[in-house]
Amino acid sequence: MQIRPIKTELDYQEALNRLEEIFTAKQGTTEGDELEILGILIENYEEEHFFVDNPDPIEAIKFRMDQIGLDQQDLTKIIGSKSRTSDLLNRKRPLSVRQIRLLHKELHIPADVLLKLY
Repeated sequence: MQIRPIKTELDYQEALNRLEEIFTAKQGTTEGDELEILGILIENYEEEHFFVDNPDPIEAIKFRMDQIGLDQQDLTKIIGSKSRTSDLLNRKRPLSVRQIRLLHKELHIPADVLLKLY
């Protein structure tokens, strides 16, 4: 396949199909180079055409807690207050700068996600 810019949905689908065909290509080979270039082209097309907004901060916290097996008590240990944790998870109180810092540090949630208004 000749590598060319991805301008249409058809180009995008063809690039995905080709990427799947050569997915196991070794680095340093012709197909390996093609795989790398296709990956960049596909990523650029997706960023331009499939915008995904950051998740809601509370949903991000709940998702991350679920991922790593934490419950509300564990979150209280991070935040420091049972009532604040409850208010936070029930959207009765916004995240403070201190909480954003703690959650970013302890749960590794990107700060820009936590800063989003809900």
